Amino acid sequence: MLALSVASASLPVVGKHLEPFGAMAAMGVWGFRHLPEFVTASAKSWLAPDDSELRKAEREQTNAVAQAGLRGVVSPGDLAIDWPAPDSMPPLWHTLEYRRDVYRTSVRYGDDPAQLLDVWRPKNLPSEPAPVLLFVPGGAWVHGGRILQGYALLSHLARQGWVCLSIDYRVAPHHRWPRHLTDVKAAIAWARANVDKFGGDRNFVAVAGCSAGGHLAALAGLTPNDPELQGDLPDGADTSVDAVVGIYGRYDWEDRSTEERVRFVDFLERVVVGRKIDRHPEIYRQASPIAQIHPDAPPFLVIHGTADSVIPVAQARSFVDRLKAVSRSEVGYVELPGAGHAFDITDGARTGAMATAIGLFLNQIHRNRAIDRTKAVI
Repeated sequence: MLALSVASASLPVVGKHLEPFGAMAAMGVWGFRHLPEFVTASAKSWLAPDDSELRKAEREQTNAVAQAGLRGVVSPGDLAIDWPAPDSMPPLWHTLEYRRDVYRTSVRYGDDPAQLLDVWRPKNLPSEPAPVLLFVPGGAWVHGGRILQGYALLSHLARQGWVCLSIDYRVAPHHRWPRHLTDVKAAIAWARANVDKFGGDRNFVAVAGCSAGGHLAALAGLTPNDPELQGDLPDGADTSVDAVVGIYGRYDWEDRSTEERVRFVDFLERVVVGRKIDRHPEIYRQASPIAQIHPDAPPFLVIHGTADSVIPVAQARSFVDRLKAVSRSEVGYVELPGAGHAFDITDGARTGAMATAIGLFLNQIHRNRAIDRTKAVI
């Protein structure tokens, strides 16, 4: 079914009807390969009693690495907080509770039916415009749905007074690269122009994403207003962001130094890009966040688990090393011992602490920007 959808993607009628089946087939193959990891993470979270030594150790370890990863970026006073205890249930269990913070659903940020976003925010905002986070869901570039993804983080930030936008975007195989990225940039431009209607500050827009969404968030942050990647946006559309959070993301589309990376590039060639890397190396380089790092990169926070079998942690380590060597902005890195892919969906022991860490990082960057603006006025 996946091969059929790829082959027919260029057909205007048939290809469109097969689009969801191709995405479902690709996600099914991916999910079957990595199902054991999700089951293990969920079972560990469910079965460990609240007072167990394991849960106590997990809490201490998670909080310690979070604080270490934010040290030098977040003020020491803000790090000296009572971090949330690990939850005995997976975050999925709290879906209905999280969704109480959804303010508006299915807002259009573009003309295509897939270009929708949900607005998360408190019912009552202060008079001052609220900082904005745009969240990009994952799905191996073949699924770009906002349902169930990032809920713990979006709810946490909304309750801290943020306006959050969780988006859908167009995906492969029907929509080839770089359509994914141009949709993300369209959402950023929409936020810069329209988020004040929902109480958000158009002058502070951060972007975050998980898995493929982490890749898209990072690349969007590193290529602001790049004319080759603006898609159909009008002249003057602003796609710059003020901060980036990458959560178990993929940051290199070029490297084929391991068997896992060879398989990944083959998947990109067949399903996502539709072109061979050997014939079109420039496409894969332009799509690699690690190759786009520059001194004026926005502040970054990168979070990854050491037990991630979908995107090995080496991706994050190399990316962060390059960021710290080149960028003049703040760079935080939290490496979670034992955490797997999509831990924020399955692993209650770590999710609350990571939402807290991201909130601390983003609030610090927002304060820094406010100070910079004040100095500029003076």
